[in-house]
Amino acid sequence: MPGSQTDMHNRRSPLNAEPKQFDERVVNIDRVARVVKGGRRFRFRALVVAGDHKGKVGIGLSKGADVTSAVTKATEVAKKQMVKLSLYKGTLPHEAQAKVGGAFILVKPASPGTGLIAGGVVRTILEVAGVSNALSKSLGSSNKTNTAYATINALTSIKPASSWTTRAKKTPGKVAEPAKAVESAAPSEEVKAKAKPAPAKKVTKGKKS
Repeated sequence: MPGSQTDMHNRRSPLNAEPKQFDERVVNIDRVARVVKGGRRFRFRALVVAGDHKGKVGIGLSKGADVTSAVTKATEVAKKQMVKLSLYKGTLPHEAQAKVGGAFILVKPASPGTGLIAGGVVRTILEVAGVSNALSKSLGSSNKTNTAYATINALTSIKPASSWTTRAKKTPGKVAEPAKAVESAAPSEEVKAKAKPAPAKKVTKGKKS
């Protein structure tokens, strides 16, 4: 039936509603003041974390005249500063640490089922990045901005297992010959005997008659 309430509801609802590409979370909002000639001018500073839960994460820090503008600017900055992380089965390939200002962050991999043992800014960054099992510890300042940047620096310093220098690359078709190398390096006893000079003969002087 045309003109019914169902048709009106369908017209008002968006037809092509697409899900958000990134998970955007506001971590912190501060009110900052600047002293001018006529007094103090107040503005707002927002810290936003954005990620796709697939290894991409970014943080943005921006100021605005009000909270809405500050959050919008910070979100755009976070999307522009996206970095790709090296993850392994929902956790980290190895432990890492970083220091920014007074904030010192340590992150470690964890076995499946452990979850995120982290709090505050570090937990938010790990969640939006797609890490499901990890351990972390904050060993310095509790400043949220420095903690966020230290966490990003620690995560970006992680390298995948394929680029580790501890793995020796084996070349097919070439077999090492350690025995020959040892023989050539250490001379045999016969060679040493031949090379050894003969002892000098002692000359005895006869007595004069």
